Formats: sequence, C-alpha cells, structure tokens
Amino acid sequence: MAELPVNEPLETRIEEPEGSLDELASGANPADVAARSPLCLAAWAELGDRALHGGDPVQAYAFYRVGYHRGLDRIRRSGWRGAGRVPWEHEGNRGFLRSLRGLGAAAAAIGEDDEARRCAEFLEQLAPDAPAR
Repeated sequence: MAELPVNEPLETRIEEPEGSLDELASGANPADVAARSPLCLAAWAELGDRALHGGDPVQAYAFYRVGYHRGLDRIRRSGWRGAGRVPWEHEGNRGFLRSLRGLGAAAAAIGEDDEARRCAEFLEQLAPDAPAR
C-alpha cells in the first residue's frame, strides 16, 4: 500500500446534522427530513433506496447523486484529499457511502455500466469495511 502524505488523514469521519438520524430512526418521512436538513445524507440515501425499490431508477439516481455530491463536499471539508478511508463503521459516514453505493446500483439499472463500475470501485477504496448488499 502506498504511503499517504503526512497531511492526508488516514480516515475521514463526517457527522449528520443534529437530530436528523434520530428523526429517520423514529420513522419520519425522509423527504421531510431532507427538507428540514438538506445536509442529511442519510435522508437522501433513504429517498434513493425507496425510489429504486419502488421501480423508479431515474428518480433514485437523482436522489443518490444529491447525497453523493453533498457527501463529497463534506468529506473534502473534513480533510479528505483523494486518498484515505471513509469507514462504514462510523455511522456519520453511512449516508454518503449508501448514496455512493445506491448511485452505482441506479446507474446500472439505467444502463450506465461505466459509472456503476466506477461507483463500486470508489466504494471499495473508501470503505472496504462496507457490508455486502
């Protein structure tokens, strides 16, 4: 494994907005959570999951892409510079990682095989501890 520069964190951890995970866990509508807390990546991932399982991969793709891009912004602000882990074990990272995994699944469902492959490879690089689907 290549050595990381001294200023590159070995792991990046982000947090969800205060109370947003509790809202989702209590059964709140993820669209309501996303409207109140647009930075809640878990809400975007849940919206994507529901759309994908509901048979709407295009809508799922859009929800997951929001979570993925907002997540990239957040991990970069937290010090990630293109290398290092974003561990699944840390609950605050899971909304981003779920969005990345879901984006790959939605991409595959609409025939974007190259993007689906890139998403799977990126997830493996960032979070080798992520459970298999």
